[in-house]
Amino acid sequence: MKNILVIGATGQIGSELTMELRKRYGNEHVVAGYIFGAEPKGELATSGPSGIVNVTDRQSIEVAVKKYEIDTIYNLVALLSVVAESRPAMAWKIGIDGLWNVLEVTREYGCAVFTPSSIGSFGESTPHVKTPQDTVQRPRTMYGVTKVTTELLSDYYHTKYGVDTRAVRFPGIISNVTPPGGGTTDYAVDIYYSAVKGEKFICPVKAGTFMDMMYMPDAMNAAISLMEADPARLKHRNAFNIAAMSFDPELIYATIKKHVPGFEMIYEVDPLKQSIADSWPDSLDDTCAREEWDWEPQYDLESMTVDMLEKLKAKLNK
Repeated sequence: MKNILVIGATGQIGSELTMELRKRYGNEHVVAGYIFGAEPKGELATSGPSGIVNVTDRQSIEVAVKKYEIDTIYNLVALLSVVAESRPAMAWKIGIDGLWNVLEVTREYGCAVFTPSSIGSFGESTPHVKTPQDTVQRPRTMYGVTKVTTELLSDYYHTKYGVDTRAVRFPGIISNVTPPGGGTTDYAVDIYYSAVKGEKFICPVKAGTFMDMMYMPDAMNAAISLMEADPARLKHRNAFNIAAMSFDPELIYATIKKHVPGFEMIYEVDPLKQSIADSWPDSLDDTCAREEWDWEPQYDLESMTVDMLEKLKAKLNK
């Protein structure tokens, strides 16, 4: 990777990934692509180049690729699971019509492209414990449908046209920097904010609901290290299972409570979030990622909790 375009650079993952890429590759080599109304702010705006790049407008992608001589694109634009259920047409337009535009530009200009998939690409008929890399994927949410389509279309462009497409299936991502934006796993971010603020946490999914989760530093490292990997080693491309930790609300609550003894949590289950969570895997088997590009997470639930609480206390002046 020499010149990188991050599409969706002001989003939950993009805002942090753009800054990490700039640290590793140099500020001037990483372009923050955004849409009108979601302009970069602060260090994200001042540390490197940026421009309007809308996945639904192929020309805007092409202009950025030519202007900055882009060789690698991170296509991070998507509506998250709960939001996608309320706006399915928009979820498809952004996730799939937008992906088509990105893939056409990468085919024409010879770019590599990373378009993440998700644990949401699996469904109720998928094995839920240690979900295999290659298994049935029959999601019943629009978010999941777009992610399965993303995997298939990305593979198609690789086998048909030789485009260097790569992806991971992200679990729920927990960040102390960017607030959540409408995902089923968002409770695992919100719970830390409540603990630091001294508020009672109202959990929207029931006890015993296990889902794969990952701390943002590991998620960023996965996205970067996969794109840096030797393509000759990659038997799978779109998309690799990656895993770091799996927990239910009771387990994360108990871990936080060790550090915040007075913390309280109650349940008010959200039927939509619960139904989506029930269709997703409890845990993923990421053996292929470990074997094909040396994937290895650095954080578990305890170490993430310590870091989250420390960072949020500083952020919130608590």
